[in-house]
Amino acid sequence: MREKLMLVLIWFFANTGLIAAQHVQVRGVVVSEEDGTPVIGASVMVKGTSYGTITDLEGRFSLTGIPEDARVLRVSCVGMITKEAPIRREMRIILSPDNQLLDEVMVVAYGTAKKSSFTGSAAVVGSEQIARIQTADVTRALAGTVPGVQITSSSGAPGSGTSIRVRGLGSINASSEPLIVVDGVPYDGDLNLINQQDVESMTVLKDAAANALYGARGANGVILITTKRGKSGKSTVTADIKVGGNMRGIPEYNIMRDPVTYYTTFWKGLEAKYDADGVANPGQSASEVLIESRFGLAYNITNVGANEVVLADGTFNPNARILYQDDWEKELFRNGIRQEYHVNMSGASESTSYYLSFGYLNDEGYIVNSLFERYSARLTLEHQFKKWLRAGGNFAYVNTSTAASIANEEEDQTAGVNIFYVSRTMAPIYPVYKRDANGAIMYEESGRVIYDYGDSPTRPHLGGTNALGAQYLD
Repeated sequence: MREKLMLVLIWFFANTGLIAAQHVQVRGVVVSEEDGTPVIGASVMVKGTSYGTITDLEGRFSLTGIPEDARVLRVSCVGMITKEAPIRREMRIILSPDNQLLDEVMVVAYGTAKKSSFTGSAAVVGSEQIARIQTADVTRALAGTVPGVQITSSSGAPGSGTSIRVRGLGSINASSEPLIVVDGVPYDGDLNLINQQDVESMTVLKDAAANALYGARGANGVILITTKRGKSGKSTVTADIKVGGNMRGIPEYNIMRDPVTYYTTFWKGLEAKYDADGVANPGQSASEVLIESRFGLAYNITNVGANEVVLADGTFNPNARILYQDDWEKELFRNGIRQEYHVNMSGASESTSYYLSFGYLNDEGYIVNSLFERYSARLTLEHQFKKWLRAGGNFAYVNTSTAASIANEEEDQTAGVNIFYVSRTMAPIYPVYKRDANGAIMYEESGRVIYDYGDSPTRPHLGGTNALGAQYLD
């Protein structure tokens, strides 16, 4: 008995020690390299995990339950250089200020200033960050990168514009859009006319001090867009080619796509109605009114009679053959191709600087016949004539063409041309194209396909409309 008790105690203490050894507790303090003061609110994370904490008012932190195989802590704070340090039970981490961030030159209302000396509220997005965003509207690069700025869009069509709000709504009745200034000149045109590859930086001025130069026009904030110019040194030629695709990211709901299933399911509803009404033979009655009646489906896409599609017992007629079936989703959507080509030449001497660029964008949406195409060219030229005289010009040419979904037009928001609604709710027995008695697609004398608008016979769902026809013809 004594030997058994000893074995149990040995097993208990061994496992207790093993459990205690699986986790580590770490304490420490984070201080600034400049003056040794505590860094408040610094993020302390176990590298490679989402486990972490923040420093308190004294710059201290404590982490318990750290896995034994964890090796590195990652410490970061706004305005400081992120640092990684090996995990120890007692730690002292010193963060250095990010002087490069503080010395960054930003364009402001009165010219340029360093972040370290600028007292207003402003944020800068540089050319590298702008170039990474694949969009026709350059201001979309501000989304998620500038605090206090909201970028929304009511349409996902290629080349569609955005609605910009700087620190919320500025007025209930008047416009809340910020003032856009391009190279020092207020800009009222469409933002998709500006090639993002030609933009050097964007500065968002958010408070009254930063916007003072623009008066009431800057009440909703100011976005300063600075285009590229020639830089001193060797002349450079840069070419950029981007090819991608636009496709639906979320698949369609699991909806009924089989005509046989649709016919038999609709028959069950009719049979249940007649049974509830006390009709003597509800199954036979449902079969007779399935197609040609006030409650019927109107379209018979089989090779048998209208009252023979579904038999009285609710089964699909084994002698019936489906003559045709159009897939509305496949007809209305596609995988679009996005192509963007850009070439620029720039350079500068002691007296002259130049920047010349050409761009082409072809952006196909994933809705058929939706497209944004843009040709752009820009020339920026500056020359120092005298010590006291410097002159230049900024010339731009843009040509755009748009083919958008008709459902995006404000004057036509009816359900019959809402492509997403139609593709989701149109039954699989209703054709996209007009068919003859044999189920073959019909064409006009000119060779153009005839769309089925659900008017002969009258389609009970969205009769008199055809979303695909409206997309191509309206």
